[in-house]
Amino acid sequence: MKTIAFFNNKGGVGKTSLAYHLAWMFGELDYRVLAVDLDPQANLSGMFLKEKRLEELWEGDDGHTLNKDIAPLFDGHGDIATEPHIEKIDERIGLLAGDLALSKREDELSTEWPRCLDRKERAFRVMTAFSRLIHHAGSGRADIVLIDVGPNLGAINRAALIASDHVVIPLAPDLFSLQGIRNVGPTLEDWRDGWQERINKKPDDLDIPLPQGNMQPAGYVIMRHSVRLYRPVQAYNRWIEQIPSTYQTSVLGRKIAPRKQEAEDDQHCLAHLKDYRSLMPMAQEARKPMFRLKPADGAIGAHLAAAGECYTDFKNLAQKIIGTCKIPSPGDSEFSGGTRL
Repeated sequence: MKTIAFFNNKGGVGKTSLAYHLAWMFGELDYRVLAVDLDPQANLSGMFLKEKRLEELWEGDDGHTLNKDIAPLFDGHGDIATEPHIEKIDERIGLLAGDLALSKREDELSTEWPRCLDRKERAFRVMTAFSRLIHHAGSGRADIVLIDVGPNLGAINRAALIASDHVVIPLAPDLFSLQGIRNVGPTLEDWRDGWQERINKKPDDLDIPLPQGNMQPAGYVIMRHSVRLYRPVQAYNRWIEQIPSTYQTSVLGRKIAPRKQEAEDDQHCLAHLKDYRSLMPMAQEARKPMFRLKPADGAIGAHLAAAGECYTDFKNLAQKIIGTCKIPSPGDSEFSGGTRL
């Protein structure tokens, strides 16, 4: 089971949409996918589920969200759920639903991080709550775990990234995303090193598995740019050609001089996705990914052709991630998670 997080402290770059569409595309490629919504805004859950279902999960007496499955540990009267609720989205897609109440966990996650260095058992249980919940939910059920997180460098994201094998960085072609790369790279290195230091302080009698916290950069995806004659317009290209060297310097830690380079020539560029703005409202109304839109959904003429292009783009991206992250061939069975409500 490979765990991939989508992370950038710059918001509005299409991170959640990317995770959502890749979940469906990996399903198309016969992979069993567990989508994990660790963004306290719960936008990924909102893309997968209707408001009525979200209301049941958030407010119903028997409702279940990711936050509710870790609540016993954080409230001091137990540990995380060993059988977390998995919302079945499709035969090959399950969801650990997000919850706005997850934001309340920020302070304790921040407090327990330094206490791991004091070999405190509770600190390790709290810091690994997300990774252990993902393990319980995905083990034997999922081939790929996709984690969506919020656009910040806070304690919730640190605990979420600890659970990841790889990190994909979505970017927009602008100054803010370039600065985001400069922030994300050193942060990942700090979190990775900090967690390794804490693993070495694990209490001898602690009986829980600790994630390795690899957080290996898998590459970046350039999102939401306009094209003319199949190339980015000049205003965007100004920023795009600075991304490769900035990524190598800030994320990979290589000492290279700043230089301009076409992103298509950069091996670390996983995809260069154009803006499918006209398809997104249809997809949201139909509650399906853009590449599954049909004439019955209103996708006719140019829209239907764009949906076909979108399918090709996301299939190529998914296959690039499979190769880069060395994801094994998909499991033979359906996603076995089911609704327990």
